[in-house]
Amino acid sequence: MKNKHILTIIGLFLITLGAWFFLNNSTLFVKGYELGSTKEHKPTDRRDIENKTIEQTNQKPPIGEEIGSLTIERIDATIPIFHGTDEDELAKGIGHFADSVLPGEKDNSVLSGHRDTVFRRLGEVEIGDELVVTTSTDSFTYKVRKIRIVDEDDRTVIVPKPRATLTVSTCYPFDFIGSAPERYILEAYLIN
Repeated sequence: MKNKHILTIIGLFLITLGAWFFLNNSTLFVKGYELGSTKEHKPTDRRDIENKTIEQTNQKPPIGEEIGSLTIERIDATIPIFHGTDEDELAKGIGHFADSVLPGEKDNSVLSGHRDTVFRRLGEVEIGDELVVTTSTDSFTYKVRKIRIVDEDDRTVIVPKPRATLTVSTCYPFDFIGSAPERYILEAYLIN
């Protein structure tokens, strides 16, 4: 009889834990759907539409500032990009790794996003697909040249490149529960 009560308590605990995971991930999924399914993103800050921008003065924007958007036609998504990769920026959209160059500049511009929100369909992107980064001053088209999966500690993702490169990163596997052990990487070269 005592074992039956213990098993009942363990079962109720596991059901409660499962319900919590389900509700938490459902909330993240809905937030990601709202961010990632927007076909047209309109800047919310008047600084995004001013003629003289931070890109023109070659200064990095402040952490948390919206610097543009990433359009991925293959998955029908236009997602805002924020400077920085802290949780505050990633909760609003894609984060731009602050130690990398801005999109459109020669070298490696690194973008990251959550696999269960803005990048939940990133695995559908194929080699040869175009990624378009739009800022207040210009639009930069990149072509995906390489897709790879690396360990979460692999720092080759953020190394300098000899040409204008856009590196897009998210956690992998996409359906992993908890902190994923790998990263899914798209590497694209500037073509226009």
